[in-house]
Amino acid sequence: MSTPAIRYELIKTCKQTGARLGRVHTPHGSFETPVFMPVGTLATVKTMAPEELVEMGAGIILSNTYHLWLRPGHEIIREAGGLHKFMNWNSAILTDSGGFQVFSLSEFRRIEEEGVHFRNHLNGDKLFLSPEKAMDIQNALGSDIMMAFDECPPYPAEYEYMKRSVERTSRWAERCLQAHKRPEDQGLFGIIQGGEYEELRKQSARDLTSLDFPGYAVGGLSVGEPKDVMNRVLEFTTPLMPSGKPRYLMGVGSPDSLIDGAIRGIDMFDCVLPTRIARNGTLMTSNGRLVVKNAKFANDFRPLDENCDCYTCKNYSRAYIRHLIRCDETFGIRLTTYHNLHFLLKLMEQVRQAIREDRLGDFRDEFFEKYGFNKPNAKNF
Repeated sequence: MSTPAIRYELIKTCKQTGARLGRVHTPHGSFETPVFMPVGTLATVKTMAPEELVEMGAGIILSNTYHLWLRPGHEIIREAGGLHKFMNWNSAILTDSGGFQVFSLSEFRRIEEEGVHFRNHLNGDKLFLSPEKAMDIQNALGSDIMMAFDECPPYPAEYEYMKRSVERTSRWAERCLQAHKRPEDQGLFGIIQGGEYEELRKQSARDLTSLDFPGYAVGGLSVGEPKDVMNRVLEFTTPLMPSGKPRYLMGVGSPDSLIDGAIRGIDMFDCVLPTRIARNGTLMTSNGRLVVKNAKFANDFRPLDENCDCYTCKNYSRAYIRHLIRCDETFGIRLTTYHNLHFLLKLMEQVRQAIREDRLGDFRDEFFEKYGFNKPNAKNF
């Protein structure tokens, strides 16, 4: 019997919170969980070299099916030998299905049973994406982890609409499995939908776990719902996912949500947040949010975060980085991006260590207090 492309190994469960420390094994190496995955939408994590990502401890990154389908085209990447060779990244890659972009970038779309008709957000051309097409593109990309094509409904959505959407997503998931051509070296994850409705999350989980995917994601969160709604949905959804497989919360990357998600049993997270806000000069630090463009940093020659040992903080000052960002210098964006990614990757290291030591609840309380998340009207990202 052949070894599955993706395997999850449970290392330890935190006695204080129930959070789990694990390891995911892929054809391009293994990584410990809970893990944050930097997003490389167009086969690059913006401004970062692959070697820098390795240096800061990234064991897996995410790329985007929809965007790579449009540019440069999945056939070019297939011809290059797959995404790993194309972008010179030797560790694991997860590709999303493209579904989120179809629903978020295109105003003009029509959903039918076969798939979705929509317009290219770059030039307005008519496009069609189906479960089969999403699998063909991801098979060409050669990612270690592929995502099933699903509908990502808006928040809030009426119960009846969400019910129809969940049923369609389940049918699409089955078609994805049938269309997947490389199960021996690419694992395909199912996506549990259902919005904030517990009954629909249960229905979606039943449908998808019956198909025996090698991993499962929680979709349809971080789409505008309040933080307490996200946590409540995770509390009743995560237990519905098989304990022996990876659990992935899509599109979440704020420090508080990473910790709260890990406490609720999530293993994998991704988000463009750290790289996006870095381009505007907003930093994650051990003392909270820092906007380095502010005038008060013009003569501040301290590092961005005096508790950080990243390349940026060891070598450059707030004053210098403020100058670069205000002058639209690319090097400034590289420095802020490096810092934010390093911060989240190190945060997840601390989360894993806290699980090892059965103190993740205490770690959360200490971090939230220091970060200011416990204060009324606390600024988030």
